[in-house]
Amino acid sequence: MTVKPAVLFVCSKNGGKSQMAAGLMKLEAGDDVVVTSAGTKPAEKINTLSAEVLLDAGVDIRAEVPKPLTAENMSAAGLVIVLGAEAQVEPVDGVVIERWETDEPSARGIEGRERMELVRDDIHARVKALKARLLG
Repeated sequence: MTVKPAVLFVCSKNGGKSQMAAGLMKLEAGDDVVVTSAGTKPAEKINTLSAEVLLDAGVDIRAEVPKPLTAENMSAAGLVIVLGAEAQVEPVDGVVIERWETDEPSARGIEGRERMELVRDDIHARVKALKARLLG
């Protein structure tokens, strides 16, 4: 029996970028990859705009709840993808940590829904590349 690859997506609040990445990976890989997400400082709820632009792509994260990052969920995944520069993640033995410096349209004065769509599209492209890497 082959073990499924697993990935844990992390951002600071687990209300936006990491939830988007997890939802998009589930869309792209289905049950072929074990997907979880967490935050270093979890928010109270999912970012509404993140959920809206993901729904446009066929992914519904509205029922998701931000979860805290733990050494246990890092170890269970084995591969941790940190989205953006804000979240700081301490290394855990045996866990590979990668950081995706995601597009931040607000640095170019782009805000609101347009900003979130650009963030989603950047993350989606990275998720597709990661899926190809994990599944060959």
